[in-house]
Amino acid sequence: MTRVSDLAEALLTVSAVQPLRHPPFQLGWVDAPHYSVSLGDFPLDSGGVIEDFSISFAVHGDSRDDRLPIALALCAIGSTHHRMDFMIGTGQALDPSRLRILAIDAIGNGLTTSPSTSRSQPGYLFPQFTIGDMVRSQASLVKRLGIEKLDLVAGASMGGMQSLAWGVMYPEAMRRIVALTPMAKTTPWARLVNLLARSTLERGMCHELGGEPATDPWYDWVPLMLALSMRTPSQFDAEILDFCRSPGKSDPCPWLDLRRSWWRSQGFESIDWIYQSRAYDLHDVGKLGSFNGDTVAALNSVRAPTFIAAPSLDLYNPADAAVWASRHIPECHYMEINSVYGHMAASGLDQSASRALNDAVARFIA
Repeated sequence: MTRVSDLAEALLTVSAVQPLRHPPFQLGWVDAPHYSVSLGDFPLDSGGVIEDFSISFAVHGDSRDDRLPIALALCAIGSTHHRMDFMIGTGQALDPSRLRILAIDAIGNGLTTSPSTSRSQPGYLFPQFTIGDMVRSQASLVKRLGIEKLDLVAGASMGGMQSLAWGVMYPEAMRRIVALTPMAKTTPWARLVNLLARSTLERGMCHELGGEPATDPWYDWVPLMLALSMRTPSQFDAEILDFCRSPGKSDPCPWLDLRRSWWRSQGFESIDWIYQSRAYDLHDVGKLGSFNGDTVAALNSVRAPTFIAAPSLDLYNPADAAVWASRHIPECHYMEINSVYGHMAASGLDQSASRALNDAVARFIA
C-alpha cells in the first residue's frame, strides 16, 4: 500500500480539473476533489498513439491517511467518475472514512482525453482504443501516484468489464475485484445493441461526413440506450404508468422527451460514445496478455477473490455472460441481483437492489 506521503504529495503535483466539461451535478452524485494527470503520448494496443494524453479522476477519502486502503472505482460506457457514487458514502460499501477511492474516467468519456477533446487528433482522426487500453492508462496513473498495491478494483457494466481486465492484466495488483453486470467477452447480442446505437448516432452526425446536420443526433439513441437495453418491460411499463399519473394513459413519448432533454444537458459527445462502444465490442479478456484469445485461460489466471453480480434479466450485458465468467474465476462469489431494473439494477435507480448490493459488497471486502 502506498505511504501517506506518496498519494497526498503526488496529488499536489497534478492539475485540478477545470469544471468546463463536467456535466451538471445530479441528485445522488457525491462531490469530491477532481484532478487530471498528463501521461504524455500514450501507446495503444493497436500500435497507435493518443497524443498529449491526460487522465481524469476524483478522490474520495483522506489522501493523507495511510491507514486507509485504496480502491479504484471505474466508470461505464457514456458515464463519468460518478458512475459508482451509489456505493460511495458513509455506511456504503465504499465508505470514504474507511477507504481512499480513486474514481477514474475512462478514455473517451469527455473528461479523460477523448475524440471530442483532442486538439491534434479530433473526431475520427482519434485512434481506436480498447478496454485494455483503458486499464493500462489507469495502471499508469496508479504508478504515477506512487501506489504500490490496490485493495479493490470495482465497476459496473463497462466498469465491471474493466475490473475483470484488471484481474487478467495485473493479477497481483489488487486484493479484491468487484464486477457488476460485466462480460469477460462481449456477446453478439451486446454488439448488436451497440451497432444499432452507433447507426443512429452516425446518421445524426452525417453533417460531419458532408451531409445535412441533424437536429438531434440523440433522438433515436435515447429510446434504445436509456430504455430498451437498460431496463426490462415490467419496470418500464410501471415507470411510464407512474410518470403519466392518469388512469388509462401510458404514452412513453413525454417520458422519452424528458430523457432526451436530460441527456443533452449532460454534454456527452456522440463521437465519444461511438468510440467507447467500439472498444466495448472488441472486449475479450482472452486477448489480453499472452492468452491468444483463450478467454477461459485468462479468467483462470485471476488471482484476486472476485465478486460478480447481475440481475436475472439484462437486455444489454446478458446475465448468462456474468454467470459464465464467475464459473471460470478460481475464487469467485456470484450474486443474482433481485431487481426488475435490468442492466440498471447495479445503480442507484433501484434503491432496494442498491442497499442489497452495498451490503453484499461491504461484507465481501471487509
